[in-house]
Amino acid sequence: MHEMNLIKNLIDKIHELASDEPGKPIGVRLRLGALAHISAKHLREHFDREVLGTSLEGIKLEIDELKDINHREAQDVILESLKFEETDGH
Repeated sequence: MHEMNLIKNLIDKIHELASDEPGKPIGVRLRLGALAHISAKHLREHFDREVLGTSLEGIKLEIDELKDINHREAQDVILESLKFEETDGH
């Protein structure tokens, strides 16, 4: 259940940020802390399942895993960046 809320919040944030951009989001990069309560594999599985049939289907997900359990972001999942398709004006 925790994973579903995490992914839903992440997808809501992507939609929110994408609404201010002219192009469609085509890539997302996350930073996953060593002590985050989800593995990269599990996160990817939930993410891929959640975006099926939505405007985000096919978006490329990149996950940078932090290995240091003492890192200040060791417990976090951070939306690092979004990549958008280019439009005529950009």
